[in-house]
Amino acid sequence: MARRGKKKGRPISGWLVLDKPVGMGSTEAVSKIKWLFQAEKAGHAGTLDPLASGMLPIALGEATKTVPYVQDGAKIYRFTVAWGQERSTDDLEGPVTNSSERRPAEAEVKALLSKYTGVIMQTPPQFSAIKIAGERAYDLAREGETVDIPAREVEIGRLDIVEHSAERTVFEVECGKGTYVRSLARDMGRDLGCFGHIAELRRVEVEPFTPEDFVTIAELEAARFGAPDEAKGQDKPEAAEGDDAIEVPVDFSGIDALLVDTSAALDCLPQIAISDDAATKIRLGNPVIIRGRDAPVEAEEACATARGKLVAIGAIEQGMFKPRRVFAG
Repeated sequence: MARRGKKKGRPISGWLVLDKPVGMGSTEAVSKIKWLFQAEKAGHAGTLDPLASGMLPIALGEATKTVPYVQDGAKIYRFTVAWGQERSTDDLEGPVTNSSERRPAEAEVKALLSKYTGVIMQTPPQFSAIKIAGERAYDLAREGETVDIPAREVEIGRLDIVEHSAERTVFEVECGKGTYVRSLARDMGRDLGCFGHIAELRRVEVEPFTPEDFVTIAELEAARFGAPDEAKGQDKPEAAEGDDAIEVPVDFSGIDALLVDTSAALDCLPQIAISDDAATKIRLGNPVIIRGRDAPVEAEEACATARGKLVAIGAIEQGMFKPRRVFAG
């Protein structure tokens, strides 16, 4: 009889709101966080390019079940557009493909903003993760192919000028899922007749998280191993990042304290408080009657909690909560 493999890592759950540095890819960041927490499972809610910095929400354990709710949340970016050049990647990474001596006045840029607010049609960059005939657009672009990426509908809540000079403009944008800030820079540059590309990009917020939730790699490492002076002479785990062998340190309390509770991702849903007995039934996959004067009778989606702890996401039909996704107690 084959032996079942032992799970690697700890069954730790929650959200880590990483302040991702420039130069680190999203997948690399997730691997780093998973290793630091020695977590069984980890994933992120929305890719952030290596050249971009800022908020990368990373879900651990049971929080991975709530990733779609964070991915759908509004996002705020602060970005700098350098005027005069268009690049193949629409940022600093790619070679220059078009250039102009013209530079826009602030009034010209401001007059353009209304065109890029509300629901608009936007064509993603050639270097993007969009799938074309089963292949990623960036893979085709790296092979020298120019692909026809259809425009799609995105929503931009606001687009403001933060600072303007002759050579560049700093913007702040609040936008919905699927918006490419690099496309904004490219399209505004074309409309202004001067071309443009992203020179700096920082994601400031991903709903429901705020900058107050930010944690840096340095803060995580200090919480995990202690400050550099304190860590001298202490043994670190033998396993390197990504290795199968994991040596679990005795005390994770410092780094675990940096996590945001899993339920924070579900603030957008109606919250239903239930009893311990009802929680037990729901965790077994059974529906329960919702009691209470203010309890909703119908809801396409709601989350049930017991003693403030997340139990399940489900639907409420005729006063009965029917679980769809259950969380470990």
